[in-house]
Amino acid sequence: MSAAPDSDGSLRTALAHASRVLETDPLLAAAHAAEILRADPRHPLAMLLLGVAHRRCGESAAALQVLRRLCVEQPDMPAAWLELAELLTASGQADEAEVAYARYLKSAARDPELRAAAAALNANHVPQAEALLRARLSRSPTDVAALRMLAEVCARLTEYREACTLLERSLALWPGFDAARYNYATVLNRAGRAAQAEEQCRRLRAKAPNDPSYLTLEAAISANLGNYADAIVAYESVLARYPRQPRLWMSYGHALKTLAKIPQSIAAYRQALQMHPTLGEAYWSLANLKTFRFSAVEVLAMRHALERTDLTDEDRLHFEFALGKALEDAQSFEQSFAHYAAGNALRRKAHGYDPQANSSFVRRSKQLFTPEFLADRAGAGADADDPIFIVGLPRAGSTLIEQILASHSRIEGTMELPDLPRIARELAGPRDDEEEGAFLKRVASLERDQLRALGERYLAETRIMRKTGAPRFIDKMPNNFWYIGLIHLILPNALIIDARRHPLACCFSCFKQHFARGQWFTYGLEDLGLYYRDYVELMAHYDEVLPGKVVRVCYEALIGDPERSIRELLERCGLPFEPQCLSFHENSRAVRTASAEQVRRPIFRDGIDQWRHYEPWLGPLQSALGEVLNTYPQVPEFR
Repeated sequence: MSAAPDSDGSLRTALAHASRVLETDPLLAAAHAAEILRADPRHPLAMLLLGVAHRRCGESAAALQVLRRLCVEQPDMPAAWLELAELLTASGQADEAEVAYARYLKSAARDPELRAAAAALNANHVPQAEALLRARLSRSPTDVAALRMLAEVCARLTEYREACTLLERSLALWPGFDAARYNYATVLNRAGRAAQAEEQCRRLRAKAPNDPSYLTLEAAISANLGNYADAIVAYESVLARYPRQPRLWMSYGHALKTLAKIPQSIAAYRQALQMHPTLGEAYWSLANLKTFRFSAVEVLAMRHALERTDLTDEDRLHFEFALGKALEDAQSFEQSFAHYAAGNALRRKAHGYDPQANSSFVRRSKQLFTPEFLADRAGAGADADDPIFIVGLPRAGSTLIEQILASHSRIEGTMELPDLPRIARELAGPRDDEEEGAFLKRVASLERDQLRALGERYLAETRIMRKTGAPRFIDKMPNNFWYIGLIHLILPNALIIDARRHPLACCFSCFKQHFARGQWFTYGLEDLGLYYRDYVELMAHYDEVLPGKVVRVCYEALIGDPERSIRELLERCGLPFEPQCLSFHENSRAVRTASAEQVRRPIFRDGIDQWRHYEPWLGPLQSALGEVLNTYPQVPEFR
């Protein structure tokens, strides 16, 4: 055995050597640590090393003795508390482990490495934060604080599956980590797994029934489950005790809007603005009612807000979109376009987007979904004909079609359901799988029983959104047109409706719309044109290989002759005509999309040609659309 170290240099060398052998020979590492402690009985790193070595040798009692002493002598040493917490958990001493984990979190707040990662997150330097945290976890894979922070990174990147995995790992290590459980419930809710989020939120509220954060989360989950009345009650409960919460007033306004309580919704948004005059999202929420008109005073307030130099990009882009809408209503179209363009530029700056990826997906889909491929798998999926998918681009009239169909006694309208995109993401694999076409290759490899299982899974997971007992239901996630091949394979009897609108009207309506999340193609005119063109090409392919599978409803035809279009649509659904489908605007069902107020009015033609006021500035969009624009509503020949 080596002599006890007698200088700083030799001590560092001895510590480094002991650390190196810890993984392969913890007994030897313990011996080295003991030698160091004979020379310096209170050396914190040597004590930590000795405790860890004892633990890895299976000497739990000796490890506990060392680590408890270390935590008393070094109460601000995060690694000591973390090791002690994990050892106590493994020893079944849950109460003491809870205390140790809490002390770990308190001391970790002063850890330089974690503070650097937190600072990067706060500054939205996501790649920097991710690199710091992954490096930390490669050295300390059970660091619950780092696991939670990395989950936040993944959530910001909308990598919800990995975020959930990290939080599940954190909670497995420390079930009492309420902050991680709160994050877990939040991520589950954002990922469209609201039922599971509700269970996590229930566990949190059992410990702290009046915690405003938990009540607010419960309200958001209720809304995602379609229980809007419950959401409103939850928001009112929080606001009664904590009224000075402008963003909470805004969320409350969203819930009221969904249930057509428009005057109360407007009042809630204005309450938020009274408390936070530069909350751009509240102004946009008013504009997003579509039927709301700003006063001259409110327009001036928005102009003044945009003159500020301390406005965040997030608030600024909301003001730009809201002012664009106000000036459109005032028929100041050139100024209106300038503000829409400025808002889109800010949104585009924050998110990367590659239009070529869509074109590649279309090409590969056409190669895979041939008549022969589809015939070989005919009838393989689940037999149910419950789902009616409405697909296409946003702002193409899908909410109107849904409102009409949901007025039928045998059809229930739900919302834009996240279930099919989630299945597709899982088939595509993790984000670090950079193989092009991974999703399509996985679909090609699925056996018949796997296809049926995926169909049954979709039906099971969407059942929670069905409230009325109607035999059929609508899933109106527009982006599902990318997955028509998958839909046909797993749910061959499902109906698919393609909501199509004039390309300039549809694309410019998207350009004017600030979407809460996703739809990154809408923030540039050229990107919009390319996306629409790819959409038309892909739909044309399915018309060829699955003739009659997709029912196309053109917005202009529906508006021009509603009764004829509605009768034809119901006939294609295999359902008898019901008069209430013509008076769809009287349907009081909840509607979440931007068209909520518009579909609560009788059919009107006002918006069909609204894009023409902006035609002088739509050159990039027209060029990108090419022949798709010139041939509408027909489809050009695609190579």
